[in-house]
Amino acid sequence: MLTLGILHTLIRADEKLLLQAATRRNIKTKLVDVRDANFNPLSYKPEFDLALERCISTVKGSYATKFLESRGITVLNPSTVANICEDKFLTSLVLQKNNVPTPNFTLVFSTEEAKKASEQLGGYPVIIKPTLGSWGRLLAKINDVDSLEAIIEHKDILGSPQQKPIYIQQYIDKPGRDIRLFVIDGQAICAIYRKSEHWITNTARGGNATNCRLNSQLRILAKNASEAVGGGILAMDIFETTDGYTVNEINHTMEFKNSEEPTGVDISGTVIDYCLEVYKKL
Repeated sequence: MLTLGILHTLIRADEKLLLQAATRRNIKTKLVDVRDANFNPLSYKPEFDLALERCISTVKGSYATKFLESRGITVLNPSTVANICEDKFLTSLVLQKNNVPTPNFTLVFSTEEAKKASEQLGGYPVIIKPTLGSWGRLLAKINDVDSLEAIIEHKDILGSPQQKPIYIQQYIDKPGRDIRLFVIDGQAICAIYRKSEHWITNTARGGNATNCRLNSQLRILAKNASEAVGGGILAMDIFETTDGYTVNEINHTMEFKNSEEPTGVDISGTVIDYCLEVYKKL
């Protein structure tokens, strides 16, 4: 019988739903707060058979995953998937390489190159994002060259080393919403519209979640994007454009607490079922 380790830094509503889903399936769980862990390869003895990485901290989750993998423990999602999805620039590169629709983008390291790049992307507005980050934080919609210069100056002076790369993305004029698509092992299981009067539609920033009915185009896109980044348990941010759907970002430690009710889908239970399927194949 599977004992599932849940790697975490906090127990949020999402993790509580996962624990409840595991209990309903008579699956044992072992909570592992990585903040208190001692990952010494000579002494660490895991008390679980497979791990589900649910850390809020990308850094802590990444190191915990890599350590456990070095000890022969399977982690969902694996570090190969996390390494791509946690970095927006790498995600864009992988999607484009695999012919998955995604907004045009570039990365530069100076103001002058950023000006040239913005013109190459079709002119203003453009979007500047940190390559690492979540919840719609530190995004900037750049409407003119003055704004571009100001944002880059702030990043140069106040930012950490991770803020020095200037990742610029084509601005997509959304119809007041985007789509959060939940995908497990390449299969789209449900989706929500995230609606907001603001151009940032993340539910963490106040976006309103309503059900989005799946169609064949979304299912195909889910499969192709999942295969591009390595599969697993994913949430994809999708834009609707005049040319069809395009993948903005892919999240490898997805949040779903606001999505089970509007979709009517047991997302947490589907995640636990997938963990069990992977365990049976080990």
